[in-house]
Amino acid sequence: MPNDFYQPIIAAVFGTVTHALFPAPARRDGDREILAASGMETLEIVSRLNRSDVDNATLDALRITADRLASEYPFMPSEQLLIEGRQWLRRVVELHTKSLTLAQHREVLALSGWLALLVGCVEYDTGDRHAAESTRQAALSLATEADHAEVAGWAHEMRAWFALTTGDYRGVIAAARAGAETAAHHGVAVQLAAQEAKAWARLGDRRQVEVALDKGRRILEGMPYPENLDNHFVVDPAKFDFYAMDCYRLVGEDKLARTLAEEVLRAGTDFDGVERSPMRNAEARVTLGVTAAREGDLEQALLMGERALEGDRQSVPSLIMTSRELAAEMRSRYGSEPGAQDYLARLHSLGEQKPGFMPR
Repeated sequence: MPNDFYQPIIAAVFGTVTHALFPAPARRDGDREILAASGMETLEIVSRLNRSDVDNATLDALRITADRLASEYPFMPSEQLLIEGRQWLRRVVELHTKSLTLAQHREVLALSGWLALLVGCVEYDTGDRHAAESTRQAALSLATEADHAEVAGWAHEMRAWFALTTGDYRGVIAAARAGAETAAHHGVAVQLAAQEAKAWARLGDRRQVEVALDKGRRILEGMPYPENLDNHFVVDPAKFDFYAMDCYRLVGEDKLARTLAEEVLRAGTDFDGVERSPMRNAEARVTLGVTAAREGDLEQALLMGERALEGDRQSVPSLIMTSRELAAEMRSRYGSEPGAQDYLARLHSLGEQKPGFMPR
């Protein structure tokens, strides 16, 4: 294993960050942490919320519960997570009617903001654009009232994501820069730089892609290794490979895109084959499909494209956006092939179910 001096140098050579190549061992167990911090089950937490005042132990339990929900984002079925997220958001919002200290009031605002961000993300994953935007705006308002830069930064990041999947690339850049100005010293700044890079890739500006990716890489290298890699609002090193993969696929760097896609799949799959990051894995398979199509391997392109559409946990807008890039390769190279026509028909059906994501 290379020492700490050489690890970032090696990572830079491969266009990634240190902990993507040299990950730290896992250090958290969510269930044990909830018990250790609060000693409470859900029923006890809820019963404490019905009291006229709220103690710090209850707020700690709520904070850990919000973290748990955000950590289940990658794999919990959307409908279930949406129900739980809304229930907890409602409970936390109702705390504003209780007797709170100034510090507790600010904490409740921040917790409400985090839960609103999560609910908005899941709403958008399911294709409910209008609800997601309303929830995003609520999260931004809560962040402003609480003076919470990180929640505000993620609200801007959501705006960038929404704009990306609807083809508003200049809107992505504007949202990313607004978020970076608000939360320059938080992990979300990495993801904002990545969203900007994705927009530049779709605008065809290779130089700006590299500028944005390099900015995100430098920010991430300067941050401590995350304690909880599963939390959706934590930017882990493996995510950076995922962002770069998307950009390099768009600019035609097929070999690099394929290598990163394979790494995304490796990092997102447990030793027993269970997928920890099914939504990332789906987009990695689309990337492998695109590179296979460009290399003349229709069979592999179709296999990867079909597998990407099969997952139970999907971010529909992002999946439609990337799959349409594979569809463009299919039309231009294999338009008369029956297999390609079947894939295009299936993707068209998905687009009909969730209209408004990415112009055709």
